[in-house]
Amino acid sequence: MSLINISNLTFSYDGSFKNVFENVNIKIDTQWKLGLIGRNGKGKTTLIKLLTGELHGSGTISSSVCFEYFPYNISSYEMFTIDVIREIAPEAEDWEIYREMSLLKISSDTDYRLFSTLSGGEQAKAMLAGLFLRRNSFLLIDEPTNHLDSDGRRIIGEYLNRKNGFILVSHDRNLLDMCTDHILSINKCSIELQKGNYSDWQHNKNMQDQFELAQNEKLKKDIKRLETAAKRTAQWSDKAEKAKIGFDPLKVEKNISRRPYEAAKAKKIMSRSMAISERREKAVHEKEKLLHNIEQTSELKIPSLAFHSQKLIQIENLSVRYGEKIICSNVNFTVMQGERIAIKGKNGCGKSSILKLICGEDIMYSGHIIKNNQLKISYVPQKTDHLHGTLQNYAEELGIDLSLFLTILRKLDFSREHFEQNIEHYSAGQKKKVLIAGSLCEKAHLYIWDEPLNYIDIISRIQIENMILSSNAAMIFVEHDETFCQKIADDFIEI
Repeated sequence: MSLINISNLTFSYDGSFKNVFENVNIKIDTQWKLGLIGRNGKGKTTLIKLLTGELHGSGTISSSVCFEYFPYNISSYEMFTIDVIREIAPEAEDWEIYREMSLLKISSDTDYRLFSTLSGGEQAKAMLAGLFLRRNSFLLIDEPTNHLDSDGRRIIGEYLNRKNGFILVSHDRNLLDMCTDHILSINKCSIELQKGNYSDWQHNKNMQDQFELAQNEKLKKDIKRLETAAKRTAQWSDKAEKAKIGFDPLKVEKNISRRPYEAAKAKKIMSRSMAISERREKAVHEKEKLLHNIEQTSELKIPSLAFHSQKLIQIENLSVRYGEKIICSNVNFTVMQGERIAIKGKNGCGKSSILKLICGEDIMYSGHIIKNNQLKISYVPQKTDHLHGTLQNYAEELGIDLSLFLTILRKLDFSREHFEQNIEHYSAGQKKKVLIAGSLCEKAHLYIWDEPLNYIDIISRIQIENMILSSNAAMIFVEHDETFCQKIADDFIEI
């Protein structure tokens, strides 16, 4: 067994007044299947870059293994796939390469296809095959399943479950449950390491949060009771202190033994007052230790509009083609008010094309798309490449209320510092949140979201799930997060 030792790690970006990490101490077994989770912008990618040496902080990181990063930086995408894997793992023999390709269900005709012609999922699988063939390596796997269909995610989950020695950055709860045995969570105020998969971590987190909330309520009541007792005891102490100083000979008997009695009584009450104050201070101190890592999420709402007809969209015998190639055919479904439809299928089967067609994009098709011209649609695209400039620029471009837009982003865990930055500098998850926040500012009859959860953190995913479940909004969406789909969808359309 060998360890990765992280000692007193502190790091902050130039120009920032806040440390991303401060005095972090972690020991990681190089045989672990470690899941790395945390909210967008909390430092997951930063930690990966510190391990690879791309960034440098104070403290030490020591290990006997070499860190390898996924996705791998390939020299040329115009090589054959087999040559790309050989470039990644030059020491591997051909039988080892074919074994890994077989485990990842990579088609045999992929070997001598140009890497550039492969889908994103096929490229991801080939890179993983090569990286796991490198000797004495510990893999840092950053979001391997984004844009992968459900089958692709399952295959990668099963493959990673066979392996040891990696850190997996992912927001896919199902994937984390499939292939991790430890979870490293970057919380609001700490970093915690726990044994078990994501569901184990979530269960423990819920139990800890419930305990801290209950303890916090108990301490609040104790503090209030002690404050009342301290005030009452202080009044008694003042009265006793005055009585011991002297007495009025016209009103009180002249008993000389009364003075020491009053002094002892005053001392006893003063001691009691001090003890109550100490107990109150201790309760306050204990209370201050609680609730730091409880994620408080604000409620989101979809401003959906009612339509004059129950039927919003009807698709009849739809076929989509690019040039002479038919992507999908004979697609039929209807969307009613308040209905949530999930479109499922393998990568490249035409899911996104169908959404774009409904939104009015110019794509070759046959069949019928029946919708009223008065139907208002809010669309969240799959890609974020078009985002640029400031949040104010984007709000003006979309024609939405800026203050409402910023309020929703705050609820999605944006800090006020982010409002001053250009969108180009945001993380991938934060860019996706910009698209969702923009959509939530638009009053629409139908919301069409294409892979809205890519790169978005788990807590925000749950927040979005709760928002949709509490609304009557009609939706058509494509999403490969199985947990999300099972909770949200009323019906599935398989392409």
